[in-house]
Amino acid sequence: MERETWVSRDGFILAAIGSAVGLGNIWRFPWLTADNGGSAFLVAYLVAMFVVGIPGLMVSFVIGRRSKRNPVGAFRTLAGGPHWNLLGGLCLVTSLVLLSFYTVVGGWVVRYVLESITGGYFHDPAGHFSAIAFGGPAFFFQLVFLFITGAIVTVGVQRGIESTTRLLTPAIVVIFGSLAIWTWFRAPTSSGYDFYLGFDGAYLTQNYLSVIGAASGQALFSLSIGSGTMITYASYLGEDRSLLADGSIIAVVNLGIGLLAGLVVFPLLFTVVGEPTGGGPGALFVSLAGAFGTLPGGRIIGVAFYLTVFFAALSSAISILEMPVAYLVDEHGLSRPVATGVLTALLVVTGGLNAFSEALFDVVAGPLVSQLLTLGLLGFMLYAAWILGDESTAEFRAGAGPLSDLVATPWRFIVGTLLPLFLLLSMLSTLAALL
Repeated sequence: MERETWVSRDGFILAAIGSAVGLGNIWRFPWLTADNGGSAFLVAYLVAMFVVGIPGLMVSFVIGRRSKRNPVGAFRTLAGGPHWNLLGGLCLVTSLVLLSFYTVVGGWVVRYVLESITGGYFHDPAGHFSAIAFGGPAFFFQLVFLFITGAIVTVGVQRGIESTTRLLTPAIVVIFGSLAIWTWFRAPTSSGYDFYLGFDGAYLTQNYLSVIGAASGQALFSLSIGSGTMITYASYLGEDRSLLADGSIIAVVNLGIGLLAGLVVFPLLFTVVGEPTGGGPGALFVSLAGAFGTLPGGRIIGVAFYLTVFFAALSSAISILEMPVAYLVDEHGLSRPVATGVLTALLVVTGGLNAFSEALFDVVAGPLVSQLLTLGLLGFMLYAAWILGDESTAEFRAGAGPLSDLVATPWRFIVGTLLPLFLLLSMLSTLAALL
């Protein structure tokens, strides 16, 4: 069976940006920013994005393009012994864990797009979200979101994933940019901007362990690295692409969209609600939903906002599902429709568990995902630097210009020594914050 490839460079970049943007930037980023000191978290996140995110993204690209396979096939066919297959297995587990809670949140978003039209959540946002977040209603809309995702992945890389993300990714940027401008004129208080952009060194100093751990986990979650998603996407790339150039574009645009999300969310929250969060992962669906209920034209703005969140969630869910689908297609010879159907059926069960259990959801969406992503990227870095070795630097340079030649060797040293230490610190800080 001939393996699919991307039609064009911009198609790959838009798909990768769509994967990176997702709920990580629009739902999880404001939640974690609010819970970790606002601007203190933003500074730590910016550092983590450039120190860990871009080099880590390059690691995934190198492994994916070198192998031309999904993560399981990559670690099985490239250099190293059979014990490295465990890292590929970890990627499968992580992708399924991600989708198990991700599809639940995607279901919330689908419902809120519809209810923004009717104003269904305007009267009592907190009570409304509490009633629909978990249980039967959450499970139903989780299924809706899951089946939309599965339908697109079934069509294939070019006609399904690439064609869809060519439309969704630019739409996300345009709508969020417009909302940020609208918010600037409609949210007169400066408190939201101060909380988000005014550096709070005291908070960062006093809570550096928890902030660093949360920021590193968010950088990995946001860029879709650590789960094997970008290994899969890069496996469809040709050797004529510059991995460094493409990865830098993806990271910078992804970061920009995350910053735009904050410029929309926090000014509105402080103007209408007077505080940064409405309670953890539900902030986007409680406090912000309440803001839309009190603003002129709130229904129109609510539809635009939640539709953008839906686009972002869908583009990211597509990329996560593509990884285990590629595994079943590459390694077991299943057709793409059958592979997608098998995984969709599995996610009906695992997603359903999260849809019916708030306690399980909180663990999966928070510390479990952060630790799995960090552990996965730690393994990718050590593998690329010490097992692939010279092959990794050769792949890094392939299709690139003088700059990639200059930074390839330092990059290998950094991802093989300094960044693994940083990731270990991040994992330990996250565990310490939980104890």
